[in-house]
Amino acid sequence: MAATKLWFRYNRFTVRTRTYSTQTVVGYQSTGEPTLSSDQFLLEKILWSLKRGQSINPNLFRQLNPQIYAKTLYESRDDLRLAERFIDSVALHCPNFKHSSWSLSAAAHVLVRCKRISDAQASILRMIRRSGSSRVEIIDALLGTSNSKCGLNSYAFELLIRTYVQARKFREAVEAFRLLKWRNIVVSINACNSLLGGLGRIGWVDLAREVFEEMVGDRTDLNSYTLNIMVNVFCKDGDIERAKAFLAEMEGIGVYGDVVTYNTLINGYCRGGDVEKGVEVLEVMRGKDLEPCNLTYNSIVNGFCKNGEYERAKTVVSDMVGVGVLPNTSTYNILLVECCRKSDVAEVERVLNEMSRRGLSFDLISYSSVIRFFSRTGDLDRMVSYYNDMRSKGLVPDKIIYTILIGGFCRHGALRDALRVRDEMVESGCQMDVVTYNAILNGFCQEKMLGEADTLLDEMVERGVFPDFCTYTTLINGHCKIGNLAKVWNLFETMVERNLSPDIATYNAVIDGLCKAGEMERALELRVEMMSKSIQPNYITYGALINGFCNGGRLSEAFDLWNEMAGKGIESNVTICNMLVKGYCRRGDPGKARGFLETMKSRGASPDRVTYNTLIHGYANIDDKGFFDLVDEMENDGIEPDVITYNVVLDRFCRDGRMREARCVYSKMIDRGVQPDRGTFRSMIDGYVSKDCMKKAFEIHDEMLRRGFAPDDKF
Repeated sequence: MAATKLWFRYNRFTVRTRTYSTQTVVGYQSTGEPTLSSDQFLLEKILWSLKRGQSINPNLFRQLNPQIYAKTLYESRDDLRLAERFIDSVALHCPNFKHSSWSLSAAAHVLVRCKRISDAQASILRMIRRSGSSRVEIIDALLGTSNSKCGLNSYAFELLIRTYVQARKFREAVEAFRLLKWRNIVVSINACNSLLGGLGRIGWVDLAREVFEEMVGDRTDLNSYTLNIMVNVFCKDGDIERAKAFLAEMEGIGVYGDVVTYNTLINGYCRGGDVEKGVEVLEVMRGKDLEPCNLTYNSIVNGFCKNGEYERAKTVVSDMVGVGVLPNTSTYNILLVECCRKSDVAEVERVLNEMSRRGLSFDLISYSSVIRFFSRTGDLDRMVSYYNDMRSKGLVPDKIIYTILIGGFCRHGALRDALRVRDEMVESGCQMDVVTYNAILNGFCQEKMLGEADTLLDEMVERGVFPDFCTYTTLINGHCKIGNLAKVWNLFETMVERNLSPDIATYNAVIDGLCKAGEMERALELRVEMMSKSIQPNYITYGALINGFCNGGRLSEAFDLWNEMAGKGIESNVTICNMLVKGYCRRGDPGKARGFLETMKSRGASPDRVTYNTLIHGYANIDDKGFFDLVDEMENDGIEPDVITYNVVLDRFCRDGRMREARCVYSKMIDRGVQPDRGTFRSMIDGYVSKDCMKKAFEIHDEMLRRGFAPDDKF
């Protein structure tokens, strides 16, 4: 190991001067004749005070420079008490002393020898944070200030690597590690493990593998920590077979895997979707007398849930209990997340009840899963109930919980409640992020409160929360709904200016707005633009265009797009087919619309209630009695008529003056549990009035009032 030449012994020492810079450290240059400089005189005074046990004169601190600091520590190398007193005195009386890499290195070596490891690490941290200090300079300083009389102090170099890792300066740590190896400085395996572990934790698996293969793999002191770290690195890299091979290599040199090793392998297989191999590793683990724990089983439960095999996941939980490993909150959280994803209310309640029966406390993950589930399904009462229960247990909601609540209220029209939660969130000190703002913006846009939405966008920017593509897409969608195309284009252009690339959802929102405004040519131009950017139209794009052409009476162009969809392998759905049915009926051709039903079915789109209601309305509008057959056909297809169906038939009878048949239709809908609406009563009252049956008209009027419908101007 190369040792540096001593450079502080001034009894045979020619005076050396040094130039200090924030960029580089310049070596000491000899001036020739031995003289007693002011620096040496200052050094003598400091040493004299230290040896006599006296306090150092504060005036001396004002003259102190990094070179004298390092020389003082060198001259005190045989009496660590003096060196320690000097370091503490400078820290106390001169806290803003401007160190160099060399002075900090000297202090670090002394503090390591004094077993003041945390203070030594603090010195190294100051050194690596100094502006302009390179890894070469730092390592030169640590080498240059090593005490050769006592041997090279390698622990300081280990601390250097650990400090870089703890400061999350991983690239610098790797560079320092390489420099030390090139200079034949061998750090302990613990420092190597610290570096490899740090790289693995942040997911820099390629660099971790490179460091291991280049600088660590040929060592003979690899241990179980090295094994577990590298198995984790290989698994994170998706190379589980390499992880198994590495385990076999390590066993060949007498380093055997433990529970952590096998848990990592099992988790790697399960995260990659190969749960069966994870189960095989579990059996190998048992064969080696290693007891599986909660983490082991939780990985397998999670793997089965991710693969959609929920029942097998439940079986694993039962097996855990059978072998004496009790499921914990994390186990049930995995099940909760999956059954919430499947919208299985009964299973959600079963899992929650089982957790309570086992005496397990819900944590934030449990509550956020359940609150999100009821938020999505629209059961706002239960969503709030679980939130209140969480607060009563002393759990503090985080940004995620608040955002879920706000999103739930906004999606289901409870905007006032959403804003109340927003206020509570801000008062609790929880900062709103772009996801929270987007949820409230969506609520404003759904309620067509676009002025408030625009104001909220300005507030976001003022508070330093940058709008994302979801923000602009939501606003674009909102302004499209009210036909404000000028604002839509302004938002679209702002989005592009901010380097937020519009995605398929953004283009679909703008195209839909153009189609609703009847600007079909501009909509088609925008479709060409999105395709030029490699964004392919989907069924929503085609649906908006087809609906626009149908509304404009341009059926041939609508069918061209419908056939184009089929040619591109994009499946049509019943909603798009209903647009074409509506197009035929608006053109006064319900017969062709009815014939289109068979084509629909051949494309895999079965007619629904909307399809039949549109057809029935189309026939009724041209006084064609064919709608009676359609009602029967609808019921034969297993589709129950709703209030819209009955209203169309009833209105046709009322307009024809056939009030007896209208009354029969009304009685039939009541008998079938279909509640009449305002349109039902309006048609019947108009029918009786046209027949001068005012008494019957008032009877219907009174029944309307009894059912809670207040009359309006149309009555």
